[in-house]
Amino acid sequence: MVRILMHGCNGKMGQVITGLAKEMKQAKIVAGLDRYDGIPNDYPVFPTFNDCNVEFDVIIDFSNAGAVDSLLEYAVAKKVPVVLCTTGLSEEQLKKVEEASKTIAILRSANMSLGVNTLFELVKAAAKVLATAGFDMEIVERHHNQKVDAPSGTAIAFAEALNEAMNHEYHYVYDRSSVREKRDEKEIGLSAVRGGTIVGEHEIIFAGPDEVVELKHTAYSKAIFGKGALEAAIFLAGKPAGMYDMSHVIKK
Repeated sequence: MVRILMHGCNGKMGQVITGLAKEMKQAKIVAGLDRYDGIPNDYPVFPTFNDCNVEFDVIIDFSNAGAVDSLLEYAVAKKVPVVLCTTGLSEEQLKKVEEASKTIAILRSANMSLGVNTLFELVKAAAKVLATAGFDMEIVERHHNQKVDAPSGTAIAFAEALNEAMNHEYHYVYDRSSVREKRDEKEIGLSAVRGGTIVGEHEIIFAGPDEVVELKHTAYSKAIFGKGALEAAIFLAGKPAGMYDMSHVIKK
């Protein structure tokens, strides 16, 4: 049984994962961390890491970028692995994640969905054929009106997958409104839509002469991300220091 500390337990994803964990035999949430304590949980919830006095094997983090620094410091000090799901991290924070992975196991993924991580491989294969043939590549992502970062971490991950497939010859364009010029053939455009209660949609468009190929993933529930996070926690517990991602979980 893998014992989990849920960082950000009273947030939307924290509560989704709390519900899913109740149905699992291989993992159990034994404690939570959240400054908001207005939600009843069947495990103790602490306002800070220093207050936590419960033993656990791995941390699942679904908090916010501002809370990641203290998370990393605590995890390194306690030598516990982290499933890091928070997006919107700064370049400085990403360096801290890389440094921490020299001491502890960290699994970081822009998206915890099995479908999305399969799609990463599909878009790489498509890019090698279509982009090489002169197709333009664009990414459109859609999320609910409460999401604060744009473009999404998953959209950026798709752009990086495309760029990797093309030997990193491309650059990213997030806003064309300030420049009046033709599209650069070596650019990947990223567009963000925010509205309503859209859980998450990512569309990768390959637009060529007289034909368009579109690959798309649609999330209908946050449960797909929560399930992936729990599977990642089970996988990560007891692993040696290093950086991991969902491809390791899928291929285990």
